[in-house]
Amino acid sequence: MKILDWYILKRYLGTFSMMLLLFIPIGITVNLAEKIDKILDNEVPFIEVAYYYLDFTIYFANLLFPIFLFLSVIWFTSKLAMNTEIVAFLSSGVSFYRFLRPYLIGATIVCVGALILSMYLAPQASKGFNEFKYRYLKHGQETRETNDVYRQINDNEFIYANHFSPSSNSARNFTLEHFEGNELKFKISASSLRYNPEDSTYRLTMADKRIIGARGDSIFNYRTLDTILPFEFDELTPESYIAETLNYTELKEFISKEKRRGSGNISRYEVVAYKRWSIPISAFILTIIAVAVSSFKRRGGMGVNLAVGICLAFIFIFFDKVFGTMAEQSTFSPLIAVWFPNIVFGILAIVLLIRAKR
Repeated sequence: MKILDWYILKRYLGTFSMMLLLFIPIGITVNLAEKIDKILDNEVPFIEVAYYYLDFTIYFANLLFPIFLFLSVIWFTSKLAMNTEIVAFLSSGVSFYRFLRPYLIGATIVCVGALILSMYLAPQASKGFNEFKYRYLKHGQETRETNDVYRQINDNEFIYANHFSPSSNSARNFTLEHFEGNELKFKISASSLRYNPEDSTYRLTMADKRIIGARGDSIFNYRTLDTILPFEFDELTPESYIAETLNYTELKEFISKEKRRGSGNISRYEVVAYKRWSIPISAFILTIIAVAVSSFKRRGGMGVNLAVGICLAFIFIFFDKVFGTMAEQSTFSPLIAVWFPNIVFGILAIVLLIRAKR
């Protein structure tokens, strides 16, 4: 690599790292100021608080790295333009595309790091981050508790629980419905359900089993009923929580299992899986847009470039959230929904790059 490449690459990675080092402590400080009362009230051990903020740092960096990268590239490229360094580079016979090469090398390094973060580190951090929050910050509960959980567990059966608590392996107002085609064949209801992990059985309390017959229904009542049910207790965990805490390999296996079952929540999982790729790849697109926007002087200086950059960054996030939600809540293709912002901004990057070259 030549002097130009090293000079720009060091500025690229250095400014991006500095942006993370500046904003992540601010995020930690704001979060700690908001949570400190509950942390002290629950007498949370210091080591757990330290692990929580380590997970928070990884979670925060993975969530916002496209914005940090975009703004950092605009920042240092605008400084190069204001100091007429870019003019000097191009006047020496370097083409604009050659000038762009170290940026793309930097984007490759960031993309690889973001892929590792998104695929494996962020899911584990998300799990620790959420477990701490539900254990210590949600009214002192030991772990996550969820209301109104509804799942399709296979082609024929659906389960519902009004209240789910994995800390006690229990659920309240539990219902299992078995369909054949569009006809309900039997239904099991219980005021409470408790899972026994030792033998994988369930104890139903105040349970009713209703069998739908051609000549009338048969109803059976049980004060307690120990039985085996066709699902694992962890399947009561909300879909979004499951997806964000599985690494990429586990998530792909989980999606395959859910497809075999005929689950109606596949789109939610696929949106998370596709974003594990699309967001790191966006590093290239955002880098090109940032260089194209900030590589020449404007009236108003660096502030104008930053303003344009912030607007574009929030439009990108808006597209990402809107189309992701659309895919989760409708039959819209998750693949198209997740990659649509990259496609649109990729076209914008090409247009801006041609304009900047001229």
